[in-house]
Amino acid sequence: MAKELQVLSALDTAKTQWYHVTAIIVAGMGFFTDAYDLFCISLVTKLLGRIYYHVEGSPHPGTLPPNVSSTVNGVAFCGTLAGQLFFGWLGDKMGRKGAYGITLALMVFCSIASGLSFGREPRTVIGTLCFFRFWLGFGIGGDYPLSATIMSEYSNKKTRGTFIAAVFAMQGFGIIAGGTMALFISSLFNHSFPAVPYSKDPLGSTVVQADYVWRIILMFGAVPAALTFYSRAKMPETPRYTALVAKNADKAANDMSKVLHVDVDSVERNRVVETTRVETQDPNAFGLFSHEFLHRHGLHLLGTASTWFLLDIAYYSQNLFQKDIFSAVGWIPAANTMNAIQELYMISRAQTLIALCGTVPGYWFTVLTIDIIGRFKIQLMGFFFMTVFMFALAIPYHFWKEHHVGFVTLYALTFFFANFGPNSTTFIVPAEIFPARVRSTCHGISAAAGKAGAIIGAFGFLYAAQDQDKTKTDSGYPAGIGVKNSLLVLAVINILGFFCTFLVPESKGRSLEEMCHETEDNNTVRPV
Repeated sequence: MAKELQVLSALDTAKTQWYHVTAIIVAGMGFFTDAYDLFCISLVTKLLGRIYYHVEGSPHPGTLPPNVSSTVNGVAFCGTLAGQLFFGWLGDKMGRKGAYGITLALMVFCSIASGLSFGREPRTVIGTLCFFRFWLGFGIGGDYPLSATIMSEYSNKKTRGTFIAAVFAMQGFGIIAGGTMALFISSLFNHSFPAVPYSKDPLGSTVVQADYVWRIILMFGAVPAALTFYSRAKMPETPRYTALVAKNADKAANDMSKVLHVDVDSVERNRVVETTRVETQDPNAFGLFSHEFLHRHGLHLLGTASTWFLLDIAYYSQNLFQKDIFSAVGWIPAANTMNAIQELYMISRAQTLIALCGTVPGYWFTVLTIDIIGRFKIQLMGFFFMTVFMFALAIPYHFWKEHHVGFVTLYALTFFFANFGPNSTTFIVPAEIFPARVRSTCHGISAAAGKAGAIIGAFGFLYAAQDQDKTKTDSGYPAGIGVKNSLLVLAVINILGFFCTFLVPESKGRSLEEMCHETEDNNTVRPV
């Protein structure tokens, strides 16, 4: 076995330093913005329905048709899927740093453009919104493989899981920020431009100024992204990419010394350069999807992609359509008892409460325990309890219509174990178990599989959750299988995720190079 590169050993044994904290904040603010942008749309879709799809004389406020609602909610995921594949590949070709600033610039521009969606007719406004939401998702997609790979390649092997999980945990704060922003704007506008409930005056329940509300909420997503743009531009390339892919160990040692304060003297640096020349000339140089790659990592890629795919069907179905589930069980009052802005306030309050009590604690339990318990056990545990709680919600579903507190408690627990479980681990593991030259690409493929699941959740759940007693004659929309049966389907999907987890190896406490044997001789072939 070839001697391990000194520069990589130094990274694996480096103590936690200020740069690690800085990297977590810079990369984490990207995920803060990602979550804000992806989930704030679910807060305003009912408001969009009232503004643009109200039928005069109807006993019910305007609502987006299912096809329009699913498109508005899901189009960003289509962009995200494309962005994950493209920027994952680009991150391996031109380096992690080179592609990192492009994603943030896209997010800033498209957040603002989404709020400025124009048109004289509702169809034009919604079409413009969907166009910019797609490209917003494209930028968000790039954040997944690049942030995960950058954080994993700077971390030491003992705390790597904690650092990557901390970056991803910023999603929880982004979800809360979206809900809080919606609460603040809706309260401000409802006080300044009061409206009456729909049942009392249909025309007076949606004031003209309500059109500004959703635009302000969407545009605010540009603020946190813009604040970290300079910091991202100043980040150096990761030493692992420079040493193993760019094959410039001298520059890798220089960069590492600057940001991590690890002193590599000239004698040691020369040894690093010489070792790298010998060992990176052709280190296990099999390509992506070659026979050798499939032999060593094929099942791993299948495992990371399938578990992420299955997890996101359940997770995004629940997250995007919380408001519909809460309305179905009666936790949110009927729409015709409120004005448009009051309805936005009630939806935002409910989703923020779920995020505070279930989502955010789940993320940070993962941060605190992942390098102790391990990725494999946390993922199995998460899928198991998500299954249990979804069955507990679905089987006695009609009972929960009279017991809202119990329903909301169990519902929050499914989010807790999603985040103290597969929603975090599916993001972490693909950044650890693949070779450096295809690490970003493999993470992008795994993440894109997840977003394919999210698209199924966004486009499929809305139709499936339509009340099965409704028909085209009384609702205008196709009948679905109902919320109860939809929850049962999601529980079964979690069971499949549980078993697919066995395809993924445990990476706790192991160096990145040890996981994929990157510094071994070409003649040495050992499965991970």
